[in-house]
Amino acid sequence: MTTLHTLAAARLAVDGRVTGQLDFVLGIIAWLVTAAGVAGLMIVGSRMALAVKTGEFEEHLNEFLMVLGACVIGATAGPIVGFVL
Repeated sequence: MTTLHTLAAARLAVDGRVTGQLDFVLGIIAWLVTAAGVAGLMIVGSRMALAVKTGEFEEHLNEFLMVLGACVIGATAGPIVGFVL
């Protein structure tokens, strides 16, 4: 069993500069997901405000929940990748 653990540890060992570059890329992607989530919520909110102002009460809850779902997926992707690595 010790040989198996040694082989698994050697297989999973990753060079520091590779993980540093991967962390940098994941950080950029995390900021882009955050910016896209904020922009999406602002767009949905402005559409909701315009619909109320013009008197057309449309169903914006589906769009709002879709953007929030995407934000949750984007927010949890980084910790899941960090856990796997």
